[in-house]
Formats: sequence, structure tokens, C-alpha cells
Amino acid sequence: MNVIAAIKEHYAVRNYQTKDVEEDKLKRVLGAARWAPSAYNRQEWRFVIVRDSSTRQKLTKAAHGQEFVGQAPVVIAACATDTSRTMPCGQVAYPIELAIAVDHMTLKAVEEGLGTCWIGDSEEDKVKKILGILDQIRVVILLLLEYSVQAAGPTFPKKRKKLNEIVVYDKWR
Repeated sequence: MNVIAAIKEHYAVRNYQTKDVEEDKLKRVLGAARWAPSAYNRQEWRFVIVRDSSTRQKLTKAAHGQEFVGQAPVVIAACATDTSRTMPCGQVAYPIELAIAVDHMTLKAVEEGLGTCWIGDSEEDKVKKILGILDQIRVVILLLLEYSVQAAGPTFPKKRKKLNEIVVYDKWR
């Protein structure tokens, strides 16, 4: 599968099969994050892999009752280990770098025949307590990894703006 095909096939999955994700597929998905770029190759991230059913149910509560969080066979807590660095442009580095790593995982998951869903709507303090994550670590996103119930693609077509609606050249016009 080429990259643009994976990008076009990816969508947020919220309805899963009751099928475990094989360890080799999980490792390949996690391996994709390892290859994500980061400033000076610091890789200031850690991923907590949650397969335990009771722990996933607790994460459902921390994610404001979104039932599909607990139904996914794998929940990955994507964590930043250093939140102090600001890029020369003024942007905080950790959410950007971690998002790149997670996006690498989502695209590799598509290639592996898996579905994913980013969960940004969770209570970080509760997630940290459930997973035993230290106070100084930030939980940036929960990534669900699973097999989708539907054969392929979202239940509704993806609508995208035309390129000329989102791109300008040389100056903002």
C-alpha cells in the first residue's frame, strides 16, 4: 500500500470486532512511531499499551463515558516525557512531535488492516491515575487500535475542500 492510499483509507473507527490485535501487528504499528521525526532525534515520548479489559473500562470513564474506548482491544496512551521545550518559532514542541508519531501509527495501522481512533476528550489526571503515570508526564492522546466492524471506509463519504481553498502561495491572500 502506498502512503496516499493509506491516508485516503484512514478514518476514525468507533465500532469494533471482538478480535484481539495480534502482537506482531501491534509491534509494527508501534515501530512506525519509533521512526517518526523529532527535534535532535530526542523521541521524548512513551506509549502505554492497555489490553486489560478492566483497565480499558476505567479509561472509558476517564474519557467521559465514550463506550467505544473500553470496547477497543488496544488503547495506547501517547505520553510526552519532556514538556519544557519550545521551538524557535515559539510553538511548544511536545504536542506536535507526539502527533507526528501517532499519525505514523495510524497510517501503519491502515496498512496492517487495523482501524484507529484518536481520543482527545479525556480527563488527563484520571488517565494518569488509572495507568500509574507520573505527574510530570503529559498524556496527549489516547489512540484506539482495533479491527473495524465495517469492511472498509467510513459510513459517510469524506468531504474535502479543494486544494485552492486551503493553499496560498508566497503570501496570505
